[in-house]
Amino acid sequence: MKKLFLLLLFPPMLGLAQEKMSLHGKVTDGDKPIPFANISVTNSFIGTAADINGAYELKIPKGNYSIQVQAVGFKSLQQNINTEEYIHTSLNFSLKTDLLGLEEVVVTGTRTEKRRIDSPVIVNLIDSKTLEEVSATDLSEGLRFQPGLRVEVDCQTCNYSQIRMNGLQGGYSQILINGRPIFSPLTGLYGLEQIPVNMIERIEVVRGGVSALYGSSAIGGTVNVITKTPKQNSYSASYTYQNIDGKTNQSLINGNATVVSKAYNAGATFFVSSRRREAFDANGDNFSELPELKDNSFGMNAFYLPSENSKLEVSFSSLYEYRYGGEMIDKPAYLAQQSEERDHHVLMGSVDYQLNFNEDKSSFIAYYGGQRTDRDHYTGIIPDDEQEKQVFFAAPPYGISEVITHQGGTQLNHKFDQFLGGTTVLTGGVEYVYDHVFDEIETYNYEINQTTKNLGAFLQNDWDVSKRINFLAGFRLDKHNLLDYAVFSPRLSLLYKPQENTQFRLGWGTGFRAPQAFDTDLHIAFAGGGVSRISLADDLTEERSNSFTASVNYDKATEHFIAGFTVEGFYTKLNDAFYQAPLGQDEFGERFEKRNGSGATVKGFTVEARLNYDYLIELEAGFTLQSSSFNDAVENIEGLPAKRQFLRTPDDYGYATLTYSPTKKLKASANLLYTGAMDIIHFSGPGTGQDVDEYDVTPVFTELGMRLSYDFNLPNLSTGLKLYAGIKNITNSYQNDFDLGKNRDSDYIYGPAAPRTFFVGLKINSL
Repeated sequence: MKKLFLLLLFPPMLGLAQEKMSLHGKVTDGDKPIPFANISVTNSFIGTAADINGAYELKIPKGNYSIQVQAVGFKSLQQNINTEEYIHTSLNFSLKTDLLGLEEVVVTGTRTEKRRIDSPVIVNLIDSKTLEEVSATDLSEGLRFQPGLRVEVDCQTCNYSQIRMNGLQGGYSQILINGRPIFSPLTGLYGLEQIPVNMIERIEVVRGGVSALYGSSAIGGTVNVITKTPKQNSYSASYTYQNIDGKTNQSLINGNATVVSKAYNAGATFFVSSRRREAFDANGDNFSELPELKDNSFGMNAFYLPSENSKLEVSFSSLYEYRYGGEMIDKPAYLAQQSEERDHHVLMGSVDYQLNFNEDKSSFIAYYGGQRTDRDHYTGIIPDDEQEKQVFFAAPPYGISEVITHQGGTQLNHKFDQFLGGTTVLTGGVEYVYDHVFDEIETYNYEINQTTKNLGAFLQNDWDVSKRINFLAGFRLDKHNLLDYAVFSPRLSLLYKPQENTQFRLGWGTGFRAPQAFDTDLHIAFAGGGVSRISLADDLTEERSNSFTASVNYDKATEHFIAGFTVEGFYTKLNDAFYQAPLGQDEFGERFEKRNGSGATVKGFTVEARLNYDYLIELEAGFTLQSSSFNDAVENIEGLPAKRQFLRTPDDYGYATLTYSPTKKLKASANLLYTGAMDIIHFSGPGTGQDVDEYDVTPVFTELGMRLSYDFNLPNLSTGLKLYAGIKNITNSYQNDFDLGKNRDSDYIYGPAAPRTFFVGLKINSL
């Protein structure tokens, strides 16, 4: 205890008295050097990076160590050494290609670092390379190419989006930024489009309720957006021009720069992004289907090593977005026949400190994350009656939103080398989350003034029973301010590896959602000439879940070829499931109330397939077949039969990506998105083309996209140049029955987010 106390007080003094030597050598693939490979001492922050020629130098105290070498696209290598043996000779490393990234280190499944194939919870990865190949402009576009995930647009006027994981809508999924839940309920409405791709290093996705350690909202799963981290001095800048259906222009400018100290004990990476898009009208009624966008964002992610055993990380982002949808006129929003205008200022950031001690068997982490959103907004429709117009113009429906989110906590990890015949890592911690949402439009007597506070404690035992078996057991205890009692949420996961290339997994977890307003509850929609609003029932109670998953993962590798598949089944039972009951109309429009139903069940399975041949051809695909239904039918719209089926939830959907690289400079990629039919409601309105309220079934959509790129190297300038061009949604698979005019049902939108889009671009980067 005394030793731990001293380590916490004086971390910079660790290791200063130890005599150091210099390890040096080269990292290659057996033939060619591997630039910028990471060489580090296992379970410590001692490390360095190879240069462009694969050469490295590592300052290290004399002694016995386990050295780990990692590089993107290669299998990690671990080697035990005694430094005395390499005083007069080089220490070289030869890495083998990791064709499918199966040995990449992930953190989201267990809150600790693990190789993907060793994680008892399936963690899917989307890296910056994939985001580039599918020509994603923001987080929402990147998430579409993941098994078990759908990204949908839910408003014809403002185009807010949400993800659905394993058949559950956005409020059932936890979105993290660098492991911190600072995506507030309001940020969830538009935040998926506000995160630019050049801010993202990778995205880790955990499907299902086995990610209970992240809190109450991780029933459907967890999406962890990890921002770019400093690795080596570099820069890049790109410009992309897009044309949407021959009518509308969009321009994107992205820039990145990274600076790392010579000793590799400090570094920072910066990003800046600008996006401009004109409004798009699909049906010629002078009302937009894609809103006008103006986005500016910048931020940084930095680290500093106070000592060989401690690390400090800081991240900060500033996001600005102006969004306007509705009647396409060059006038203030309140003079449009119908429109929504949003002006967002978002600040978010985090601070993490980690200290390793007890001969690197233990680590202590303290962290804080925060977010603030200030929003001015307008949501209005000009009445037809002259007297009502006078009242409307006397007090047009402008509003304000203020959101503040704080999260702070500590985490302690300890490894036991001997635990019931195996080894184990025990993880425990406490964290506090505060979220305040104020959203008001005085004209509509509309106000959300919600403060939620949650104090949570978690404990997990990650037990390697043997080389083939891992058993993960943990729980979380949450005290939410809207509940009178603490909620206990356990989880269990079992991994069995009969051989290195095969993994069987079983998982079970519980969770809850508090009786509060989530992202979609904060949206005000248009329908029938009025505005639709959602309120919470007075007797609303929490929703509880039980989730089960089972999967098998297999990969077959040869020297040049690797192929594999994953089959996962999922089953989630919801008790007291939330639904929106229609209350009828008031003077402003339709009203709905969030209530508890008897329960609901979501079940199905997802199949993934992958193939890589010598990096010449890479293929990934995923398909989900599922059902989502309430135990008892619920009313969705007055006068129509109640339904058990979840609305806006297709029973089948999937994706595929294909990359062909005939040379190192030339690359062609194609992608496909499939969305099956789904039930949807449609409100009628005068002049909209819809005469009666009704249920509708959407058609099936298949989107195809392609991209071609070519790299030019300018070695004299140490600069690379990339030219790229392509088409999104080649077949123009897009909704063709949008409502017309100002009285349209803005929630009657489905299918692909945009029609056929051509793009061309240029990227400059350091070599």
